[in-house]
Amino acid sequence: MNTTIRLLASTAIVLATASAASAQYSLNLSSSQPTTDPLVIAMMEAEKRIEERTEGQVEVTVYPSSQLGEDNDVLEQIRNGAPIAALVDAGRLAPFHPALGILSAPYLVNDYTEYAAITDSPVYAEWVEELAEGSALRLLNYNWFQGTRQTFTNREINQPSDLSGIRVRTIDAPIWVSTVEAMGATPAPMAWSEVYSALQLGAIDGAEAQLTGAYGIRLHEVAKNVAFTNHIQLFTGLATSEAWWQSLPEDIRAIVDEELQRAGDEATRMTVERLGEVQAEMEAAGVTFNEVDVDVFREATDGVYAATGLAEAREALAPYLPGGAD
Repeated sequence: MNTTIRLLASTAIVLATASAASAQYSLNLSSSQPTTDPLVIAMMEAEKRIEERTEGQVEVTVYPSSQLGEDNDVLEQIRNGAPIAALVDAGRLAPFHPALGILSAPYLVNDYTEYAAITDSPVYAEWVEELAEGSALRLLNYNWFQGTRQTFTNREINQPSDLSGIRVRTIDAPIWVSTVEAMGATPAPMAWSEVYSALQLGAIDGAEAQLTGAYGIRLHEVAKNVAFTNHIQLFTGLATSEAWWQSLPEDIRAIVDEELQRAGDEATRMTVERLGEVQAEMEAAGVTFNEVDVDVFREATDGVYAATGLAEAREALAPYLPGGAD
């Protein structure tokens, strides 16, 4: 994390804490998405409810658009004990607990509604506790659906070979990089805030993203084709400091936990409701959408599990995956 970002993030937290001098506890919610995104809207509602239910004991501040830094940098702050909960995908948590990376694996499920069976499983619960013990990160929930990842480019994509030589932005985590590579493209990990300008300047040729997130940064202005590759059902969760979490009284923890879980459910509902509208607005702006043979991409990415060391995790989750046996 560079010095400037660290200073800005620290200053923001100090100012928020100072404004909440009467509160006993502070919590800063961080997201890479803008204020118009359903995720941030849900966070702001949770802010009000937590403060009301705790009678001002907890002061919550929402920081959208990576104001506290990029996700990996914010996780570093959290591990050092900062009172932040960052909304991140499991791929970013994999360096601390490899098995969790499977939650961002390609074609793990067929539909976003099938994730609940995974996150309600004892296998997932065990991974969460192991993450807390081994990395000082407490994963509070994993129910924030951001949408299905699609492939944004400036030419029609129908099969993996069409992505040959195409530089596609993805998340800077092994499972994401491996997935994009297996799909046939050249992975180009970079911060979400840099994607628009990178496409505009030709530094990359495309990006894989969910519709609501792409619309939030006006990606449709610089990428005029979207292929429905449906390669990842993007769920994210709030990760916070284990030390900070354990420092809270039990009743406060219960309120925060309940309201952030509720916020994730609301964000999911709003995201799903918004998808059709976003697609229509993108089409009106000149974007073309095309279907692909998803099975071809599914087959191309099947080796990602072994390549990223997730074959065992996939086997552990088998009873909770589509078609699995209890």
